[in-house]
Amino acid sequence: MTRWGILATGHIAGRFVEDLRLLPDAEVVAVASRTSAAARTFADRHDIPRAYGSWSELAADPEVDVVYVATPHAAHFDAAMTCLTAGRAVLCEKPMTLDRASSAELVETARAKGAFLMEAMWMRCNPLVLRLGELLAEGAIGEVTSVQAAFGLAGPFPPEHRLRARALGGGALLDLGIYPISLAHLVLGAPDEIRSWAKLSPEGVDENTGVLLGYESGAVATLTCGLVGATPLAATVTGTRGRIELADTFFVPDRLTIHRGDAEPEVITGPPDGGGYQYEAAEVQRCLRAGLLESPLVPHATTLEIMGLLDTVREQIGVTYP
Repeated sequence: MTRWGILATGHIAGRFVEDLRLLPDAEVVAVASRTSAAARTFADRHDIPRAYGSWSELAADPEVDVVYVATPHAAHFDAAMTCLTAGRAVLCEKPMTLDRASSAELVETARAKGAFLMEAMWMRCNPLVLRLGELLAEGAIGEVTSVQAAFGLAGPFPPEHRLRARALGGGALLDLGIYPISLAHLVLGAPDEIRSWAKLSPEGVDENTGVLLGYESGAVATLTCGLVGATPLAATVTGTRGRIELADTFFVPDRLTIHRGDAEPEVITGPPDGGGYQYEAAEVQRCLRAGLLESPLVPHATTLEIMGLLDTVREQIGVTYP
């Protein structure tokens, strides 16, 4: 049985806890927030036995095997560092931190402490996304020539909302754009060229962003994210002999559709249960049982490479964080 601690009490933390119930070898034993009242309310709602009013108390709990960090982006570093320095395994929500340098510091600390660390990029643990990788490796659509993906929300969001608050690491790129960029990286690897454009909000965060990635192979990735319009949350991977479409929502798809010439489309469906968070949790538990310090599905090198891409895009579009 893997004993989980939950650090934060927001919406995503609640969804994660609900999906953990789908794993027979997972148990949530504690939750922590900045206040005891918030932790106790969350604990009562989800039948969690222990509630702490500080992160350090959770990190010190010897009956916690791994901590899921679900704070806003700007708090990821401090929360994860608190747990890692106490020797706790950590699953940290994406993006790992606000920039590559601080993510690298977490990785270095985890390795020094001999503690497991994984970014919670749940898309990379999804069965259908893993099947996509297998199909591409098998040459199902030939050589990949392009990736197209979009993640846009309609809003409007008030200035104090976490998606617009600069102090919280707001903007479309880190919260939404990380998904299209991660998909392109999964399919094509690190790009050779990066071109970006964005419209910034009055707060100084990006609210409508486009990213073009170019590869020496000739492949391209056209990616968008935004807070000003509800795009179809769809993605397409095109190759020389066909294309694969990831159904809405592409980062937690319920089906893949393979198109090849004039043939009838082939549809591959995924497991119907849960919200999708159970797959990354199962991967963490598998790694802990195997004594691994990182996951082969979401390795440290991939997290750092994508954080570097996000740094480059932010530099090009002029978004900085305090």
